[in-house]
Amino acid sequence: MVKFREIIRLHELGYNQSEIAQSCSVARSTVQDYIRRANGKGLRYAELCQLSDSEAQAQLGKGKPPPANQPVIDFATVHRELQGKGVTLALVWQEGLDQQRWSLSYGHFCRRYRHWSQQQNLSMRQMHPGGEKLFVDYCGQTMSVHDPVSGEAQRAQIFVACLGASNYTFVEATLTQTLPHWIGSHERALAFFGGIPKAIVPDNLKSGVTDPCHYEPGVNQSYQAFAEHYQVAILPARGKKPRVLNVKRLA
Repeated sequence: MVKFREIIRLHELGYNQSEIAQSCSVARSTVQDYIRRANGKGLRYAELCQLSDSEAQAQLGKGKPPPANQPVIDFATVHRELQGKGVTLALVWQEGLDQQRWSLSYGHFCRRYRHWSQQQNLSMRQMHPGGEKLFVDYCGQTMSVHDPVSGEAQRAQIFVACLGASNYTFVEATLTQTLPHWIGSHERALAFFGGIPKAIVPDNLKSGVTDPCHYEPGVNQSYQAFAEHYQVAILPARGKKPRVLNVKRLA
């Protein structure tokens, strides 16, 4: 019997997934699966303790005999749903689970989606040598930040910097996307990574790119001075709608 109650108990105590997997002697993917199922159903450890094993497994969508045939999944529709702001594979999978469109595990769902995406007609698949490029941008969603003294709430912008080869990521919240915050976030990202890439690739944000031309985009003078100081190249992303898919990590 999988130690699903212990997995949820340790998760609620704040242990990370690797620690839980080691403690329960199960795969990390199993830990992820049970945590996602419990969160999706709003089930906590105390509630699971009130249920029998079969009842708890049924609540979590587990313990059912596998179907004779694999369910047919319209991954084209799934792919379109993923274009929505804040939509992830985990959310789409959980919604399909709740609507009984499928009963497969999250890991199996991701593998099938990855297989489907690799069969599509892609214009380009980027390969990034280690330390070559750092991709930077603000994510579309903001979050509320509360001042602990005044209690005032403000909307914060989320800056994200990601190394192309490893997907190693730095994230921080700033009050604006203005130039001082933009460059300051870059400096803190480089300090976090402990090194400097050969090139930084920003999206065509006005704080960094003054002229989002397809062939010769212009770079803000202060941003250019930052690049010269750190001896790094600035390579603004192409404008319009690049058809690029990096399929290394879809979850």
